[in-house]
This record gives sequence, structure tokens and C-alpha cells, in this order.
Amino acid sequence: MRMSSSDPKILGMGSPVAVDSGLGTVTLVEGSTFCVSNSLGDIRPGTAHGMFYRDARVLSRWELLVDDQPLEQLAVRSHEPFKARFVLRKPPQAGLADSTVLVERRRLVGDGLAEVLTVWNLGQEDTALSLTLRVAADFVDLFAVKEGRWGPSASEAAVAGGDLLLTDRDEPGRGLAVNATAHPVVQVDGLRWQVVIGARSQWQAQIFAQPIHDHHRAPPITRDAEDSPTNRIRAWRATATRLTATSAMLRQVLQRTETDLGSLRIDEVADDSPAYVAAGAPWFMTLFGRDSLLTSWMALPLDSELAVGTLRELAKTQGTKTDPRTEEQPGRIMHETRRGPVGGPTPGGNVYYGTVDATPLFVMLLAECWKWGAEQTRVEELLPAADAALAWIDEYGDLDGDGFVEYRRKTDRGLANQGWKDSYDAINDADGNLAAPAIALAEVQGYVYAARVARAEIADALGDPETAARLRQAAEELRERFDAAFWDPKNGCYAIALDDRKHRVDAVTSNAAQCLWTGIVQERRAGQLIEQLGGPAMDSGFGLRTLAEHMGAYNPMSYHNGSVWPHDTAIAVAGLLRYRHVPGARALAHRLATGLLDAAAEFGGRLPELFCGFSRNRFRFPVPYPTSCAPQAWASAAPLLLVRSALGLHPHVPQRILNLTPRIPAAWGTVELTDLRLGPATVTIVAEGNTARVHSLPHDWQLYIH
Repeated sequence: MRMSSSDPKILGMGSPVAVDSGLGTVTLVEGSTFCVSNSLGDIRPGTAHGMFYRDARVLSRWELLVDDQPLEQLAVRSHEPFKARFVLRKPPQAGLADSTVLVERRRLVGDGLAEVLTVWNLGQEDTALSLTLRVAADFVDLFAVKEGRWGPSASEAAVAGGDLLLTDRDEPGRGLAVNATAHPVVQVDGLRWQVVIGARSQWQAQIFAQPIHDHHRAPPITRDAEDSPTNRIRAWRATATRLTATSAMLRQVLQRTETDLGSLRIDEVADDSPAYVAAGAPWFMTLFGRDSLLTSWMALPLDSELAVGTLRELAKTQGTKTDPRTEEQPGRIMHETRRGPVGGPTPGGNVYYGTVDATPLFVMLLAECWKWGAEQTRVEELLPAADAALAWIDEYGDLDGDGFVEYRRKTDRGLANQGWKDSYDAINDADGNLAAPAIALAEVQGYVYAARVARAEIADALGDPETAARLRQAAEELRERFDAAFWDPKNGCYAIALDDRKHRVDAVTSNAAQCLWTGIVQERRAGQLIEQLGGPAMDSGFGLRTLAEHMGAYNPMSYHNGSVWPHDTAIAVAGLLRYRHVPGARALAHRLATGLLDAAAEFGGRLPELFCGFSRNRFRFPVPYPTSCAPQAWASAAPLLLVRSALGLHPHVPQRILNLTPRIPAAWGTVELTDLRLGPATVTIVAEGNTARVHSLPHDWQLYIH
């Protein structure tokens, strides 16, 4: 997913830097704003900490001192992704074991930051204290912070009307205003209070950091405001499906999924578009093509409107011209968009198009939204974009006319690899040698196959049999060519790719499992493929490895060459259950799902972007990857795809059909989806084992439980 390259000069294309200052890291996120601090609540200068607003760091220092000393941590709690409670103490006086001064920072992040600072004097005497909040902003672009290459601050500080005003010299319309209650002394480097707190008493102040964009100051956020983060997520929960289970572990994971996806929703749109989903915190709080599309697909059982909003936002930036700087081409769906001070991830603008898979995924998701009950007018509104996407596949995606979609970056500023494994070393053969572009990825051919089949079904429904027949024929021809070109009999697996000479890049990878999900896999290959995927070289015990243990480039601590990505494993489970009639498919699907949920439990219910691929026999716990994003959209949504796949949940609202094939693992107990919206219908599904009950299904619908 990440912008990554062997060239560190490329904006937005380096591996994430660690944000941990030695005290642990706390990341709060709401919409496109996020705040990274240590576990004291401090944003310390010289680190990758900060509060980020519209892709710029608007706080580079937010450090609390008591009597000019840093505090000591007692506890940190964060039950919602956008707020945290830091419980601290003043260090004991010399020669004493205990402290009598307790400090609490209650932080809320939204369009800015609000903090309630409370100090308790637990002693038997009054105490005199000085409290200092050191504040600074450097307005550095998000990617410069991520890659650890920020320089001198571009900030100017002034005191005006009781506010500390920080402005960006390079962009005068950008800034930050900081103000507080309890009468602080405001200086250009922060706020200071001199207080006397009575014995067994407390003192409190409220502090607000309000970003300024285009000369307009964001209003201060409060817990009770109608548009506060708390109320926004409460309103969303009131309309989203409620997913629960009798398994305490699964119930915890699903609750965390709902909370995290709610925090990753972006709803700051100018028209009537529904919200869409950002890719993940801390570095990717923006719309990504591939990530947002796959996340929306997975989240359909929770909130199908996220998918519609994502499609509409992506359609707005769909390519209309050819530009090698941004890799824009007519019909192409973008990779990412940015709004930071440097303007975007490439010199050509703030939208970058270098992804090979978002375009067919767009078509797939539109058809899935149609089946899930999206309004007919919305579907028809987006059909021209889907058809332009299919035209891109034929005219631009197939670079050499061989019937496969390939990629080769247009300039040295673009991504070297443009599939979901987009690090520079991710596409390699069994010996570990890098593949030479142009590269045709296996799973991308599956996406193209599924996109054509999906669009054909819509064409049939809209009375266009000629288009439907043409697309189905093209899909079937691709399926045959794919099997002939990609199947590797030596490994009993599909090759990850074809290289520039059309040779198989013969590494055994998880990409082949994604081919099961799209249905491009020939029935006669499925059994052997499933056997390969289920072996100990691929199954870590906590999920499917991206690269098999016996491959030359295998490294369980790498980004894409042996790690475990939860979304990747969830897609594999969905693919296996699509071929559930094949011996071994269902057992492997349940084993992978169980391992992944066990990993989630170890991570406190929140699956990270990725974790190391060490065998469960070596470590009884999943080993974290140090710069993994959390919450991260498709990792957060992965449990929803596991549940949907185990239910065999396939609605077809236009035909008023609900298909269920429940295969619920015994450890999950009973799984319930309450108030699941399927177009005009709202149903409840209760499933256990191989049985299911559906409540409130309209009488004119057909229900099939297999």
C-alpha cells in the first residue's frame, strides 16, 4: 500500500520512520487529523511526533513541564481512536519515595486538539507549582516528517489577544492558534501558569489548538458540540450494522473494528456525497485508490454507504489526460491524493496515479454496491467512470497487447512496483532476484477478470446483452490465458508475476490466494494451490505469509517478503471459502481465520497494518512490525471480511435474493448481524455452525441457506 522506493528523495515514497521516543507511542486520529505523541502526551521536538492537519505538521512541540521538569507516566487509556487520557505524576522530591502531585491530561482530536489539564494536590499542605506548556509548529509536509528529513522550522510566532499564533512563513494562510483558560502567561514559545493548589484540592485548565487554513481558523472542538468527534461517531454507530458474537474475543475485535473504521471516515465533502474511508494512521489519513476500495468492499456488512462515498470521490479524480509526471491516463483511478505544503506526492500535482490495480477494483466495487442495494441513480451515475476504467485496462493497462495488464513507471519519480506489494524489492523470483518491468501481477489479472464479469452482470440487468456477452467472452479468454501463462507446475502454484520477457516470476506468494478470491483460478488447479498455501512455509500460524519460507528473498521481518498482512489473509480466507467444495479449502480457511483473530487478541483487539511472519511455533505471540500503521483501514476491516466469508453472505438486492452459506467456526459461537441494510430492507442474521436464521426479510424476497 505504501509509497516506497529505492530513491529516498522521492516525496512520499520512503518507508515510514519510527515514531517511538522510548516512552511508547500514542496515536489519535479523527477524519484527516491525527496526533502522535509519547505516552506522557508530549510531542517532543526532533522526533516524528506531531499533530497533522491537512497533511502538514501544525504542532511539532506540545510538551508539559511541572516546575520545569518532565512528568512520570502512571497510565494511558484510549477507548476511542480520537481521545486519550494520560495519568501522570510530578517526580518525587529528592529523598522521598512518593509524589503528592497527580496530573491528568484528557485529549480530544478533531479539527484541531483540545486538552483538559487537571492537577491534584494529594498532600496535606498547599503546594505552589509552575506549569509550562512548550508549543511549536514547523508546518513540515507529512512525508518529510515520515521520512525523517525535516529541516529548520518555517514557523513565526506571535502573541495577539491572549492567543499564541503560529504561522507558516512559506504559506501565510496556514497556521495554528493556541489559547487556554485559567489565565496563562502567553509567550511566543508556549503557555505558563503559576498556581497554588490547596491541600486535597485540584486545579484545571482547558487548552485549545486550532488549525488555520486559508486564513480561516477551525472552531475549538468540545466534547458536547453537535459536530464533535464523539457525536459524529455516535451518529454513525446509530446507522451502522451491529455485529456481535458470543465469543468474547471475536466480540472485542468487532467492536474495535467498528470504532477504528468510524475514526477513519472522512466526511468533509462539499456536496452531498456520503463519507469515504482513509487508508490509515498515522501517515495515510487521505483517500487511497486501492486501500480505500478494498476497505470499502470489506466494510459492506457494516456500512455500505462508505463504498458509495469512496467510489464517488475516486470518480472525481479519475484520469482524463496523459501526464507522465503523475502517471495520469484517461480512465485510470488514482493511487493517492495529498494536500500538504509541498503540494503532492510528485512534482506534477497533488494526485498520483501510479497503481495498476485500483482501476479494476473500482469496477468490481461498483458492481458489488449494486448487489448490496446502492440506489440505482448512484449506480448509473458511476457507470461512465466504470466503463472508462475498463477502457483504460484495454488501451493503457495492457502495455504490449498480450492480453495482460502490466506496469512500468513512467519516470524515475514514480513507484517502481505498482501493485499492493509496492516496496521496491517486493516482486522477486524463487532465488530472490528482482523482476524486471514491465510486470504483470497475478492478482491484477484476477481483478480484471472479476471486473469484466461484474460489469457484464450489470449490463444484463440494464438490457444491454451485447456488452454483457463481449465482457464475459473477454473474461473467459483472460482466464484461459492466465492459467497457461502463470501456472507453475514445479511449485504447484501460480507465479506472482510475468516479467518483461514474459517469464514466470516463480516465487510462492500470497498473491495466488487473492486469485482464488476473484474466481480466476481453474477448478483443476484449486486443490494443488490450496495444498501449497496451507503448508508450513506459507501458514505462519497467525496468518498467511506474503512470501514462503523457502524462497530466496524470505525475511519474516520485511515489509512484503515474509510478513503477514491481515487484509491479505482475510482475502485469502474469502477465496478459500469461494472454493469451499475443494478438499482442504474450508479447513485451511478456518485455520487462517483463527490464527488471525488470535493475533488480533494479542494486539488488544486491533489488527495492525502488518506484523512479522515468524512461525507460531517459534514465538507464541505475533511479533510487531516496528513502523506498522494502526489503526489502518484494510487491517481494521479484515475481521468483517472474515465474518462475511464465514456466513457465505451474498445479497442481490436488485433480484431480491439473499444467499447464505454459513460455515461458522465453533470457537466463534453464535454470530449476529443486527439491522443489516440491504437497499430498502433491514434484516437481522443469526448464525451458528452451518445454520442461520434471518429476521425481518421482506415477504417478496427469496432466502437461500445452503
